[in-house]
Amino acid sequence: MSTAKLTPARRRAVAGADAATGLVHASERVLEGLVDAGFAVRHTRPPHRHYLTPAGRELRDRLLAAEAAAETAEDPADGGRGPAEPGVFATRTGGEPAPDDAVARAREVRSAWEGLAELRRLTNADGATAVPCAWERTHLASAVALALEAAGLPPATPATGGYAVTPAEHQPEAVRVDWRPGPALRELVRAAGVLESAGWQVSEHPERDGGMYLLASPRRR
Repeated sequence: MSTAKLTPARRRAVAGADAATGLVHASERVLEGLVDAGFAVRHTRPPHRHYLTPAGRELRDRLLAAEAAAETAEDPADGGRGPAEPGVFATRTGGEPAPDDAVARAREVRSAWEGLAELRRLTNADGATAVPCAWERTHLASAVALALEAAGLPPATPATGGYAVTPAEHQPEAVRVDWRPGPALRELVRAAGVLESAGWQVSEHPERDGGMYLLASPRRR
């Protein structure tokens, strides 16, 4: 069954259904939509509660798995730059030491990016994958850094140049992207193209030393 007809409210209802019984709590309109889509069934006996079908349970598992995968990405803006727990994927916003195993890191980044794309498909209205989802809008630095690293751009390390993603001053819905050491205009132009392709709105801003930085915010549509 396709999830294209699932609105955000219907997805929330499915994700919030009781794990043991499949009981769904939502408005009548949302419940009717889930029944029409084949993800819930209305019990024939009063009080006529609604329960997930096997397809609904499968969708619930997929939604929760995608959300869990996204939540494993440590957001430096929310908790500092401490090391991630073992087995937890941590986005690299710039300034962290280079990974011990570059091949394993590339594999982890690819898996995280694929998980984020799935989260977009499952949680955005109409399954849209071309724009950031709710998780990205609340984890701006992590989302932008993941998009850049997944496209092959290197994050800055203490010994090598690369991108750096930091909160944008006076703009809570945007992040700043620099290339360290600067000015590296060519690399920032490439970064802007990557982010625009990933659903971000990007603007370029000059520095006094002739360099440039980017401001990136999630596109709405």
